[in-house]
Amino acid sequence: MTVPAERASDVSAPQRKDAERRALGVACGAHALHDGYTDLVYVMLPIWQSEFGLGFAALGLMKTVFSGTLAGFQIPAGFLAERLGAAPVLAFGTALAGLGYFFAGLSGSLVTLVAALFIGGLGASTQHPLASSLIAHAFAGTRSLKALGTYNFAGDIGKMTLPAAAALLFIVLPWRQALMLLGGLGAIAALAIFVAMPRFADHGSAALRKSDGGVGPRGVARAYGFPLLLSVGVIDSATRMAFLTFLPFVLTAKGASLQTVGLALTLVFAGGAAGKLVCAFIGARIGTVATVWLTEAVTAIGIMALLPLSLEAALVLLPVVGVALNGTSSVLYGSVPDLVEPAKRQRAFSIFYTGTIGAGAVSPAIYGLLGDAVGVTTALIVVAALVLVTLPITLVLRPLLAAQAP
Repeated sequence: MTVPAERASDVSAPQRKDAERRALGVACGAHALHDGYTDLVYVMLPIWQSEFGLGFAALGLMKTVFSGTLAGFQIPAGFLAERLGAAPVLAFGTALAGLGYFFAGLSGSLVTLVAALFIGGLGASTQHPLASSLIAHAFAGTRSLKALGTYNFAGDIGKMTLPAAAALLFIVLPWRQALMLLGGLGAIAALAIFVAMPRFADHGSAALRKSDGGVGPRGVARAYGFPLLLSVGVIDSATRMAFLTFLPFVLTAKGASLQTVGLALTLVFAGGAAGKLVCAFIGARIGTVATVWLTEAVTAIGIMALLPLSLEAALVLLPVVGVALNGTSSVLYGSVPDLVEPAKRQRAFSIFYTGTIGAGAVSPAIYGLLGDAVGVTTALIVVAALVLVTLPITLVLRPLLAAQAP
């Protein structure tokens, strides 16, 4: 079914509701599966180390191949979807992600395993830009922000459930058969995506393109607003990953055991999953800029407070830090449709996810050098300070977002 999202009066309310339900279902299901595939690599690393006799450098390569390919091919995936349509590209990418794990189950050497992970990462690169754009086309205004928050939350559910399902399968099946079975989920999901995903009408009409001629308040907002929003996203992602890199060492210095560190990270991730959903609804009520100020301020204060606190008090605070730490991302992703014309949203989401995921990938190494130079405590103080850099940027962003209001 083709649904012209920008002209809601052209379709009936039941048609719109059906398109919204299917769009949200497809996007959330794809996000859960793809993010589950991404984090399944962590579960497999010890198994591959034993099976292939790999060192830590080679194990690091496994994760880099999958995540690096995922990040690097998001922009090409957006361009391909503009030519072929989002539904076939997302369906094919989902099948390809599953095929990567299927081939990983058949791999007999490091070379074939790397090739399998490259295939999986290539398929996974389609999900973020296309599923986010699908939500943005189906929902408008504050409802879009809430829907994108729900979509963001679904990814965290996948990160928890698919690796857990793999761990259970390993009890009853050899790891190769288990991986092939999990890879087969990609083919089933691909068929469901292709059939269920609503096809929205082309938004790149001549009337839309000349709505403000690229000048005026909306033209200016679209020219400068998206780069500013992206810069906030890059800083937020980089500081988030830096904090997670240093956190185990801070807790260890407080006397935490390995099990306690694992519990602490679980508390942060659980808070983060809740934050992605909750902060999207807060953003819909009080606005993007106010929410970013709230979450980033709480993040900076929380990081600074962790340093002098006892281990027990730090564990109590960590879920709150997790909510703020991850909650910003939902508000930022949800604001992309406000600053980009509908015809360019797939491309914009591709760029946004590439920038934020790329920043998160390289920041631990950069901050690690800082930690070596000045110590973990000082490095975390720098992280907290850089979080606050986003605040003046959002003040510049405020009038640009206001210019997009109807």
